[in-house]
Amino acid sequence: MEFVVHRINLSGGGVPKRPVEQAQLGREGFVGDWQNDRKHHGGPERAVCLYALSLIERLRSEGHPIEPGSVGENLTIGNLTPEQWGRLAPGAVLRFDGGAVLQLASYCAPCATIRDSFKELNFKRIKQELHPGMARLYARVLAEGTIRSGERGRIAEPAEVPSTLHRVP
Repeated sequence: MEFVVHRINLSGGGVPKRPVEQAQLGREGFVGDWQNDRKHHGGPERAVCLYALSLIERLRSEGHPIEPGSVGENLTIGNLTPEQWGRLAPGAVLRFDGGAVLQLASYCAPCATIRDSFKELNFKRIKQELHPGMARLYARVLAEGTIRSGERGRIAEPAEVPSTLHRVP
């Protein structure tokens, strides 16, 4: 399954995250990105937060004032339907054409800091347990590199990943 990086979003802490054209991806996430709550966000198992452009568009059609980066995702992913996004799960691997590689690690539980992106402040609209397939996803970094806005990539299932590809030390 192929995808495109619609937007890269970073911030010095908190939301919304703002667009950049490219960013260097390290073991713990993007250089220049930070989270105010490091207990629940960030670190090697939550290095990158991803969300689908198609879900942002769906939520906007429901009247939510969500925008790319407003729910804290680092990568807004395009070229995936809501159904394709909904089939993604921890273990899947995203290979970027520039060489960076991410592995989905977990669903990202929404918190009240993103409430302004939702009508009636209903941030639980993207909670996986309540609305399967609508959640953001966290990823760990398997291969560092630079990611660019507009870059293409491919999603591979865990069985398609060579055993020689290991986590970055």
